[in-house]
Formats: sequence, structure tokens, C-alpha cells
Amino acid sequence: MSIKKLSAVFSVLALSTSLVAVAQSNSGNKLFSAATYTKYVKELSADDLQGRMPFSAGETKTIAYLEQQFKALGLQPGNKGSYVQEVPMVAISCNPNPSMTLGQQDRVPNADYQLQGLRDYVLWTRRTESNIDVKGELIFAGFGITAPEYNHDDYAGLDVKDKIVVVLVNDPGYYDAKQFKGKAMTYYGRWTYKYDEAARHGAKGCLIIHDTGPAAYGFGVVQNSWKATKLYLDNRGHETYKCAIEGWLSMDAAKLVFGGERAYKAMLESALQPGFKAKPLSLTLNTSLAVTATYKKSHNVIATIPGSKKPDECIIYSAHWDHLGIGKPNAKGDTIYNGAVDNASGTAALLELARVFKRSKNKPARSIVFLSVTAEEQGLWGSAWYAENPVFAKEKTVADINMDMFYPYGKTKDIGLIGFGQSELEDYLKEVAKGQGRYIAPESDPSKGMYFRSDHFNFAKIGIPALYTESGIDLVGKGKAAGTQLHDDFTAKTYHKPSDEYNATTWDVSGTIQDLQLLYAVGYKLAYSTTLWPKWKAGSEFKAIRDKYRK
Repeated sequence: MSIKKLSAVFSVLALSTSLVAVAQSNSGNKLFSAATYTKYVKELSADDLQGRMPFSAGETKTIAYLEQQFKALGLQPGNKGSYVQEVPMVAISCNPNPSMTLGQQDRVPNADYQLQGLRDYVLWTRRTESNIDVKGELIFAGFGITAPEYNHDDYAGLDVKDKIVVVLVNDPGYYDAKQFKGKAMTYYGRWTYKYDEAARHGAKGCLIIHDTGPAAYGFGVVQNSWKATKLYLDNRGHETYKCAIEGWLSMDAAKLVFGGERAYKAMLESALQPGFKAKPLSLTLNTSLAVTATYKKSHNVIATIPGSKKPDECIIYSAHWDHLGIGKPNAKGDTIYNGAVDNASGTAALLELARVFKRSKNKPARSIVFLSVTAEEQGLWGSAWYAENPVFAKEKTVADINMDMFYPYGKTKDIGLIGFGQSELEDYLKEVAKGQGRYIAPESDPSKGMYFRSDHFNFAKIGIPALYTESGIDLVGKGKAAGTQLHDDFTAKTYHKPSDEYNATTWDVSGTIQDLQLLYAVGYKLAYSTTLWPKWKAGSEFKAIRDKYRK
């Protein structure tokens, strides 16, 4: 048989398998219950759980609740006989010097500059030694990116050991649509990547120049990190090199560092040119930080339905259980940040999916993992710990389907997709959405880099294809404008506020149930197959990672 005929046969077989999987999953769709789902949301967002803050009594109650529910559903413990996975963490409190001295090397006039903390810059560290003194030469390293697939390397031929790199926010595509993915931010545009990349090259520090447009938020958001306590994973015994300082420069401070607005714009333009070479800034930086490190433990919750044919391979459904706990009271005096939408809704979805899969007549060929992670709000740390310490190896993990915030506004014609163009999982989603008479809607502003801001991202970072959807805005009978307004109102009035509470009178979860049916069908397609491995699409910054261990 010719290669062409073989290809045609395989295409028919793939389509046949796909249609069978979708047909079988449709029977499971009938098992979803709005009443059961809202019961989970109500219980997870109750005042008794105190806002589900890690390291609090609220965490203890939340973990016990999730373990109890998974047991009641008949799921097996997912971590060596336990439903719980410890997540060791460290809380680092920084007290930066209130000023930073920039010493001139060969500039005229020959005088030092004094930058003021909070106004001109924000600094912190991921190191845990009690006192950190920093002195080093400043070097402009463009966007601070090493991206082979885009033939872009700002560190090419550059030795930054014991130096402080100054880099631009976002990636070149924000300024030039022909570079990278245009306005759609890549992972290389994320500030977390830039700090890690500077550390990989041995830099003593990394300062990102803040610019509201490409950052997608004002400098006031950055200023909230001044002297704030930050949570990180406790990797004692497995340490990797970290910069002594990480932080941001205000635009005014950056212009001073570059020698004026015209010089700054010239440097920006040079960083956009092919073959850009880093440039010394003829300045030295001198400052210090006092550090206090406190070690704590939080917990992920893991439950499984073992596979009948390939139990060593798995599909993961993930959602974070944590929220903000007890905090500043609102106008009504409410101090409990219940987090009903963010993310009791996603955690309830995890339980509802587990219930439906468990009640399905046929056993999955591969194992299905239901992973409820901690410390998403503090930096995606629960999923990061699992990615570093997985129950199922990355080579055996087929995909991650992540759930974070379902809006209770009723049925929509669309389903939102974060990270459009990343993997074949979106093709599977599109296929089953058609069966509901719905369509996929890519995120409206991909320059914000939302694909890198929830727990699926930690799976993507190690090469596992990850799907992240959001509630649609094209409300049935009301249209896009009404849906957009509801989403905007939630962000302005409810997001990360005590008012994010379950309301039996106003909540309409019919749209959420439709979305869960789609995510169930995608997972079913993968879990009931023994051969299907979704791929990253060409141009994805995660494709090369997966290709290394799945030839």
C-alpha cells in the first residue's frame, strides 16, 4: 500500500476514533448536575472555610473537605496511598535599603545618582540569607530573552556574571507585529521568565523597565511589592542559582539610567533590530536588602481513577483551592474573602467532573488525575511543586486541563480560549463545541499573557500540552455586549473582594455546566484512548521541550 493510501487510512481511523469518543462522552454529559455543582461551590465558599488561605485554619478545613468528598465519590488516593501532597514553602520578607546609588563610570558630569525606593524602583530577592549587599555594573540586555525558535538571543556573546542586567518588559512582538507572535505575548515576555533567564546566565541582578502599555498594568501594581512578603517553594537541598536582586525600574528612573528619553528610545529601537548586542550603561549600582525567611508547609490534594489498560499514563484536571483568607473589611464590614468564583467554582468543577467520570459506565484506558493545588494566588506554587515532584512522570502525562473561575451568568454561544494557537487540545475543544452549537473565542487581548497566569502554565513549562478555557461572553438571548459588561463589572467590583460570594438567587450555572460538558468530552477523548498524544503547534515556545522526550 502506498504512503498516500496509508495516510488516508490513518486519517479515517483517527476520525472514526474521534467520533466514537465524542459519542460515548455524550452519554456522560447527561450525568452533570447543576444542583450538585452549586452545592460544592456553596460549601467551598462558606464563611466557615475562612477564605481558604494557605497556612491557616481555613486550609486545614478545606483539605479535609476535599479529601472527604473524593473518598465519598469512590476515587483512590493519588499520592502513594494519600490524598495529600505536602508543598514545602518559604515566606521571604524583604526590607530594601530606601535608596539606591548609581555611580557613574565615564559619564559627564561625573556625579552619582540617588534613586528612591518605591518611587523609582521596587526590589526583592528569592535568596534567604539575612543580609544581601549588591554592587555591580549595569548592562542593557534588550528584552532579556533567549528564544532559539525565533532566532533571538539577547545574551549572545555576553558575560553578565556579577553584573546587573536591565531589560525591557514584554517581548519584541508588542512593538513589531512581524516578530515573535505580534501582540500576543509569549512566555518570553513574562517578567518571571526574565528573572529566571538572567539567573541562568549568572547575573547578580535583573531590573525590568516598567511601561504601562506592554506591562498591561500601572506602576502602582508593581509598587504593591515594596516590602511585601512573597511565597516561594522551599527547595533546600535542590537549590538553583538565583539573582541577588530582582525588581522593576519606573519609566522616569529608566530614562535617568539611559541618559534621557531620547537615549531610552534609541536603546528600545536597537533592541528590536536583528543581531542586537547588549550595551554597558556606564553605571554601577550599589544597594542592600535585609531578609527574613520563614519556612512553612501547604498541601495539594490528589485523587485518581486508575486506567484499565495504561494506568501509568494519565490526563490531569487541575484547579486551585486557595484564595485570600481574611483581610481588609469592605464597606459592609465583611472581612472574609470567600472566593466563590475565584476559585471555589473551579474546585467544585473538579469534584463534579470526578463524580461524572466515576459514574460513567466504561472505565478509562488511562488514569485520570484530579489535582487541587495550593498557593495559586501567591505565585502558582502548588502546581509548580507538583510539576517538579509529579506522581505521574511528564513523559507519561498526556495533557492538563485547567479550571480557574467560571462566571455564573448563564449559557453562552462561545467558550473563551486562553492561549489560542498553542496546542492541538484547542482543536479537540472546537470539535466538541460544534456539537453544542457553540464556537471558540480567543482571548480579546493576548498581549496580557493570560496563558502564563494560571496553574496549567507549570505543566506547559515542562512540555505537557495544557488547555485553559474561560467563560464565554456571547450570552444566549443577550449578546456579547451584555456578557462583556458582566465580566467587566465582576473585575471592577467583585474580583479579589469579600463580595465574591455564592448567591443562590442571582447565580445561573447553566453555562458552567455546558463548559464542563466540553471539558469532560476533551478529557474523555484522551482518557479512553491508548494512542492519542496531543501535540504543541508549530511556533509554540513549549514545543521543543515536549519534542525532546517524545520523539
